[in-house]
Amino acid sequence: MMNEDVKQTKGECTCGCDCGCETEKDHECHCADSAQVEEETQAKPHEEEVCCEAEMNAEENGDSKKSFGKKKEKKEKKDKKDERIEELTDQVKRQMAEFDNFRKRSEKEKCQMFEIGAKSIVEKILPVIDNFERGLAAITDDMKDHSFVEGMAKVYRQMLTELETVGVKPIEAVGCEFDPNFHNAVMHVEDDSASENVVVEEFQKGYIYRDTVVRHSMVKVAN
Repeated sequence: MMNEDVKQTKGECTCGCDCGCETEKDHECHCADSAQVEEETQAKPHEEEVCCEAEMNAEENGDSKKSFGKKKEKKEKKDKKDERIEELTDQVKRQMAEFDNFRKRSEKEKCQMFEIGAKSIVEKILPVIDNFERGLAAITDDMKDHSFVEGMAKVYRQMLTELETVGVKPIEAVGCEFDPNFHNAVMHVEDDSASENVVVEEFQKGYIYRDTVVRHSMVKVAN
């Protein structure tokens, strides 16, 4: 009992630990601080673990967002590429259609130019045919067997044959009904032996080149 009083008087800790506290009150404070430090020490690894896990989740989320962003960007690039391909394909189709139209138009114009050129040549040849016909019509009966007349008749027939091969044909007139698309009526006559509006005489032959009239027939029409 005497020793305990001496310890309390000197301020030594009565709990028997080696904390070195002088009083019991100091010992309680020291023990409380030690418990708090121990709790903090035990809680710190858990907090660090939680922080690491949070950082890992954040990194995973970031990677996921980056991956999604890359996919989206790739998709946008792909869409732009497809749009460009469609645009170029449409341009090629339009150019091909324009070229096809140009080709058809050029062929049509070429044919028209050929038709016009051929028509103009035929128009210049027709007076020569008319002169052959006038010359052969003026030959008398005693001259028909002459070699010169026969030569002229052969040249005339050859010219008509060659013109026919390129599409030039004479227009039928005498005995046909008058047609203003092919005939040019320069005279009308009263003729009981012929029907009304029928060509009874041809003064000058008309010709057509394919489907185009080169020269109308100059005719006499019965009323």
